Amino acid sequence: MFYSISTALAVYFVLWWVTLFLTLPFGVRSQHEDGEGAPGTDPGAPILARMGRKLVWTTVISGIIFAIGMWAYQAGYLNIERLSKLMGTPF
Repeated sequence: MFYSISTALAVYFVLWWVTLFLTLPFGVRSQHEDGEGAPGTDPGAPILARMGRKLVWTTVISGIIFAIGMWAYQAGYLNIERLSKLMGTPF
C-alpha cells in the first residue's frame, strides 16, 4: 500500500518540525558566551540565530530522513505486521 499525497505531506510536515527543533541549538552563541549584550536583556539570548541557514538544513535533513523512511516502507521493512511483531502485540 502506498501513501496518499496528503498522508505523505502530513508525515513530512511533522518530521520537518521535529528536525527543526533538533537543529535549533546548533551554532547559537549567547550574549553571555560572547561577552556583549544590551543592558536589560537576558544573557542567554542569542546574538545571531541564523534562522535561514537552519531552515535550509532542516529541509535537507528531513528530506533525507523522509526518503529513507519511504524507501523502507516501500521495501516492506516498515509495515504494520512487522512493527506489531517487533512491539510484541498481535495484529
